[in-house]
Amino acid sequence: MRNSNPIPTRERNQNRPNLRFRKVVQCLCSCKRSNSPNEMIPSSESTGTKDYSISLYSSQTVGENDKKPDTVSIEEAELSLRESGSLNYEEARALLGRYEYQKGNIEAALHVFEGIDIATITPKIKISLAIRAQPRKKRSHNYATPPLSPHALSLLLEAIFLKSKSLQILGRYKEAARSCKVILDIVESSLPEGLPENFGADCKLQEILNSAVELLPELWQLSDSPQEAISSFRQALLHHWNLDDETKAKIELDFAIFLLYSGDKEAAPPNLRSQMDGSFIPRSNIEEAILLLMILLKKINLKKIKWDPSVLDHLSYALSVSGGLGALGKQLESLIPAVVDRRERYLLLSLCYYGQGDGLSALNLLKNIYKQEDPNCVPALLLASKICGENPDSDSDSMEEGVRLAKRIIHLENNCDEMVGVAYSLLGVSLSGYSKSALTDSERVERQSEAMKALETAGRLTGMNDSRVVYELSLQNAEQRKLDVALGHARHLIKLEGGSGLKSWLLLARIFSGQKRFLEGETIINAALDQTGKWDQGDLLRMKAKLQIAQGQVKNAIETYTQLLAVLQVQNKSFATQMTNLKVAGKRHKDLELETWHDLAMLYISLSQWRDAEACLLKSEAISYYSSSRWYITGLLYEAKGLEKEALKAYEMALDIDPSHVQSLVSMAMVLKRLGGGLGSGSGSGSGPVVRSLLTEALRVDRMNSWGWYNLGQFYKEEGPMFIKEAVECFEAASVLKETEPIEPFR
Repeated sequence: MRNSNPIPTRERNQNRPNLRFRKVVQCLCSCKRSNSPNEMIPSSESTGTKDYSISLYSSQTVGENDKKPDTVSIEEAELSLRESGSLNYEEARALLGRYEYQKGNIEAALHVFEGIDIATITPKIKISLAIRAQPRKKRSHNYATPPLSPHALSLLLEAIFLKSKSLQILGRYKEAARSCKVILDIVESSLPEGLPENFGADCKLQEILNSAVELLPELWQLSDSPQEAISSFRQALLHHWNLDDETKAKIELDFAIFLLYSGDKEAAPPNLRSQMDGSFIPRSNIEEAILLLMILLKKINLKKIKWDPSVLDHLSYALSVSGGLGALGKQLESLIPAVVDRRERYLLLSLCYYGQGDGLSALNLLKNIYKQEDPNCVPALLLASKICGENPDSDSDSMEEGVRLAKRIIHLENNCDEMVGVAYSLLGVSLSGYSKSALTDSERVERQSEAMKALETAGRLTGMNDSRVVYELSLQNAEQRKLDVALGHARHLIKLEGGSGLKSWLLLARIFSGQKRFLEGETIINAALDQTGKWDQGDLLRMKAKLQIAQGQVKNAIETYTQLLAVLQVQNKSFATQMTNLKVAGKRHKDLELETWHDLAMLYISLSQWRDAEACLLKSEAISYYSSSRWYITGLLYEAKGLEKEALKAYEMALDIDPSHVQSLVSMAMVLKRLGGGLGSGSGSGSGPVVRSLLTEALRVDRMNSWGWYNLGQFYKEEGPMFIKEAVECFEAASVLKETEPIEPFR
């Protein structure tokens, strides 16, 4: 009897591919691999297979269209069958493997994928890719049919990609990377000039390539293969893969991050096939990262990609550690206003100027924030207070501004203890500097006491775990010559920083030198040298030489200075060939070289080796003619030779350059005293008031200068019995200060 509800012919035809696919799956599940890897599985319904059933797991939504895995696979099979009329063994395994992968059966999927003979299908893939890359017009005249249809091509490449993903999920990262690399190597060797536009637009080929290009560097990183990761990043960026702007930007950012934070694994310079003459080639990981990040910023400016604040964060770090704050400032200024908030721009630019040593410009930018944009912007207030308080040459108005800003932060609501602690620390620094401009001794002592209380409060609020607070506490106690207390804080600071702070080691050595424990100071410096890279040893070596001189080890000191000069010479050559954004670091090394020649000149003067001293001063002159220290040491050399008038002229030159140069003020006073032929009230000389004025000015600038107090005491002593009390007080101050005087200033 005929069925009363016959199935329409069209519906029966639609069901046929489903049956075909199920039979293909049954065949794969029931049979061993045929002898011929290219053996075709017929598409007719009469496929000779055993009637093994395959269980299809409960459906789950996958992909953009939320289709069931079995539905997707059936449609893929149907498409392949329509294109070629048959499925070969490799394509069938690719379909089954994808089905298992989508269902979450990763090990089963991997087992299926491993049955695909990559070596066999690779030549077909390459030929098919090469033919598809030809222009359509040229392809129409070429009667050779590609070995693989577009869909089969995508299917097999996807199978290799999913095999790599399966291995990744199972934690077999190196195998996953090798599998993923096969895809890129096949495409790159087939199309050495890159993919043409719209290549693979009619199938999933472009999507698979994008995913593989992104995945490979990640897999090499997971397998702890940094050099392979770098090569894969460069392969992704240098070959023409037809990546969209956002995908390429993501790879560039990931590569920059890897280069910045991958430790001490330096990448070899890129080997470009077509490198233009004169083009920039990065010489280090940081340089290459900076280049990538600047490219990303340019794309953001051109609105090719979306704004990502992390790009600026990473670039700020990269340029900061490489001394390129000037370059960072230029990048910030070039950004269009809509990209970065104006307050953030001002804050970042002020940090750039401050890092370059231009505190005044930084302060002016910060005033735009806390006087106009946001009166309660804590970062702006903190940095402004720091700039006002830490510059020893700041005037009293600037120091007072630093005090006011720090107090404003302290009285803001909703600040955590750590933030308030930092504010108290800055308050202490500003008050300490402000005390130097005090008109009376009582006012100065009062401000110093307030400064110490502020720093102690900062220590309590931060639990003495903030290295900045501990450093300032140690420094303030050292400057007030409370050396035992300062020593305790300095030792705690070294432990707190794990021995990584160069300033902390130097401070500890200076405190030991103030206690006349020169050998222990040298031991500390040697320990610091063992933990410091050669590029950063300059200040440590100079300190070591001074400690050796204090112990009478002149020969050792000269050898140490020679070692220091050799390091500086190599550094100067390096800075000459590096990027032009190392202005601040270069200036510091020039200053250190200048100071080293001055130290050597003074050492040779003490040994009466005039020619050696003159040679050192000539070296110093070549670095900086207008150096107050150089003219001061020139004056000392003339004095040692008995040429006091020439010495006087040299001291005058030093004071013309720097009117507050303490050593020149004191030395000029002493020369004037000798040239005056006696400075008593009855001497008839008019130089007495000038001498006293020079000495008092020197002590106003530096009240802890023992040499200034001693010479002022000598002046009062020679003035007669009327000034004996003043002379005694000066000698007592000189004696106390001399006992605790470091071989170089604490700050």
